[in-house]
Amino acid sequence: MPTLRASRPTDGNAVVDLWRRSVDATHDFLSAADRQAIDAEVAGFLPQAPLVVAVDAQDTPQGFMLVDGSHMEALFIDPAVRGTGVGRLLLQHALAEHPQLTTDVNAQNEQAVGFYLRMGFVETGRSALDGQGRPYPLIHLRYGG
Repeated sequence: MPTLRASRPTDGNAVVDLWRRSVDATHDFLSAADRQAIDAEVAGFLPQAPLVVAVDAQDTPQGFMLVDGSHMEALFIDPAVRGTGVGRLLLQHALAEHPQLTTDVNAQNEQAVGFYLRMGFVETGRSALDGQGRPYPLIHLRYGG
């Protein structure tokens, strides 16, 4: 089972690469142009972001999350370890600190929607556009206990 730790500056390339693999495996609904634009934004932001990283015994990132206040802004898991409990471990860590945790999920990412519902989240609303105004509907979720 992985361990959790705060991200370090040296994790930058690894977490961006993990993000890319995760998005490529789960976000096939993105247009090529949007995927490229989002990649540029993420590559510029993610290496400096205060992440919680799940790492294996060799300290290789297997997943990460970003929580701002009581809102989880990001949760990404390496596709090679999806379904092994890494996402659950990260989410349980966030819930221990923020029992009223909220998050948004792309409605078209059915795997993620199912994960959050299985973990006890409830839908509180929807938006037709994502946070950057792109045409990717979001489902707003809150942990329901």
